[in-house]
Amino acid sequence: MSAIDTTRPVRDADRASLRADAWLAAGLFVAAVLSVALNSVAGIFGTDGPGPEWGLLYALALTAPLAVRRRYPSTVAVTIALAYFVGMTARIPEVYVGNIALFIGVYTVGAWLTDRRRATLVRAAIIVGMFVWLTVNTFRAAIDPSDEALSQAGLFSPFAAYMLLQFLVNAAFFGGAYYMGDRAFAAAEQRAALEERTRELEREREVTAAQAVALDRVHIARELHDVVAHHVSAMGVQAGAARAVLDRDPAAARTALGGVEESARSALGELRHLLETLRTNDTDPVEGSTLTLAALDDLVAHSRDHGLPTTLTVIGDPRPLSAVTEVGLYRIAQEALTNTRRHAGPGATADVRVRYCSDAVELEIANTGRATLAPRPGLGIVGMRERAAAIGGNLVATPRERGGFLVRAEVPTTAAVPA
Repeated sequence: MSAIDTTRPVRDADRASLRADAWLAAGLFVAAVLSVALNSVAGIFGTDGPGPEWGLLYALALTAPLAVRRRYPSTVAVTIALAYFVGMTARIPEVYVGNIALFIGVYTVGAWLTDRRRATLVRAAIIVGMFVWLTVNTFRAAIDPSDEALSQAGLFSPFAAYMLLQFLVNAAFFGGAYYMGDRAFAAAEQRAALEERTRELEREREVTAAQAVALDRVHIARELHDVVAHHVSAMGVQAGAARAVLDRDPAAARTALGGVEESARSALGELRHLLETLRTNDTDPVEGSTLTLAALDDLVAHSRDHGLPTTLTVIGDPRPLSAVTEVGLYRIAQEALTNTRRHAGPGATADVRVRYCSDAVELEIANTGRATLAPRPGLGIVGMRERAAAIGGNLVATPRERGGFLVRAEVPTTAAVPA
């Protein structure tokens, strides 16, 4: 598809091109004046031609329009053609620069006029007019009784050969101008389309780079949220328990503070793994930074040790999944248990179930406790949905009618992960 603006009558031309047209017109004007003078001396049309002032006017009419040929291609071409017809009919002694100016005029219509139908009609009109004029001149020469005319004797007389040569030369002349104009316009179309495509690719590259940065930021934010929220919530529960029993049961307080210390070390360890992963190429995974569903036992034990009675049930025959899928499901379970500790209230319990189906794996975390009418807006549920989508699955997070909350993630084991 053309990238040239067809709402404008002509293609856009820069100032350098317009200045070049002015210099072209000036140069051809000087050449036309010299041609008129030299041809007058040589007597190309004899001594009965018009005076030198008409030659100067003819040279100006041929060349001056070329200064604005890119702005008004049709007008310039028609003006030069009319000047050429009149000058040749009046036998003004100039036959070289006129041909050059007429060629440039016809070429410019084909190369710069954006309305291709109009460009065809204008050039066709000039070409037809030229051949009509040539036919009329041929007829006039054929009936010229002067002795200076070429001999017309014989089947293929010198006169017939000369006139045939004139028709063939003009056919090649105008055909070349027509073809070269169309080729120049087609090349301009291709160049404009290529420039537009280059601009589109540059815009796409900028958008892609911005999206990549945004996705990296979301990924980092999600990982930080999962690591920090999980361990900090556990530290908060343990610190609160230590404060509650500090005076009456120092041993229990020390145990709870030991749990705070352990959670802090675990958080620092996971943060270190996260930072190492961010600093390492994707092709060089960091040892120990990948979590799997086999680690759910430790996650459930950790949740149980920090005040939330939690059970784990595995249904079906466990089978290996992709590393991305296992990390995603582990993080969903971790976030769901963290939310339960934070929002379910005292006395809540949680149940983690993993179902291995024939073509999917399902993770379900259900908890009892405080009933909510709708999930609270926050980064936790958003992050879980993003993780489920990133591994080609879907996630449901909704309050249960009998109290508590339910998080269910289902990931087809044969589905392609969307980009």
